Amino acid sequence: MKQYIVDAFTDKPFSGNPAAVCVMDAWPSEEAMMKLAMENNLSETAFIVKEETGYRLRWFTPGTEVELCGHATLASAFVILHFYETESGSVAFNTLSGRLTVRRIGDFYEMDFPTYDLKEIPVTAEMERAFGVRPVKALLGLDLICVFASEEQVWNMTPDQQLLTALEGRIQNATARGRETDCVSRSFCPKLSISEDPVCGSAHCQIADYWSRELGKSEIYAYQASKRGGYLRCRPQGNGRITISGKAALVAISEIMAKL
Repeated sequence: MKQYIVDAFTDKPFSGNPAAVCVMDAWPSEEAMMKLAMENNLSETAFIVKEETGYRLRWFTPGTEVELCGHATLASAFVILHFYETESGSVAFNTLSGRLTVRRIGDFYEMDFPTYDLKEIPVTAEMERAFGVRPVKALLGLDLICVFASEEQVWNMTPDQQLLTALEGRIQNATARGRETDCVSRSFCPKLSISEDPVCGSAHCQIADYWSRELGKSEIYAYQASKRGGYLRCRPQGNGRITISGKAALVAISEIMAKL
């Protein structure tokens, strides 16, 4: 079984967000996929099988299967369009979040994703203790989105991972208005056995949607301010969908020798 390591939301290896992509003829057991995800110890390992209805894609963190992952979808599209469907300009995946289409546009991969309803919730002392800085606003959708007064606060924070697990949301995100980009953010995922996701596409289904309304802009240029860093171009469509685009860089191709 081939496994590809691809850095997503970057055009330079060893930056952006790494994902392992496994292309298989048939599905191994969930236990086997979980073990390989733990062995890889990346924020996501993607598993792809071509079925009668097309490619089916599943995502596993080192701790659990997730219903949506942006960077591993981008990495999966990169692999399929570079090594399996080389004449095609797009690929569609059947996933737990429905059918997701990715188009190759030059060096960019444009993903069509769902958005999530965000409701404003009270800023709490628990949020301040967890992030180490008090947010100016908090919103809850699939994830928790905490808005901070400055991008420096987002860059410099060192959240308490244990306290983050007590907060609402699948992922706990920190974001602020950016100077060189429309927004900056960081995504903390202790509930998924990931301390920090280097560049989180699914979180930007919510973060970019929020900043698009807040700034009155149809396109949001976002930067994820992790140590690895990564850029995302996001365009809310106004119909419960959003396109998120980024580049990708191939790091390695390996062969899995262990029996799954």
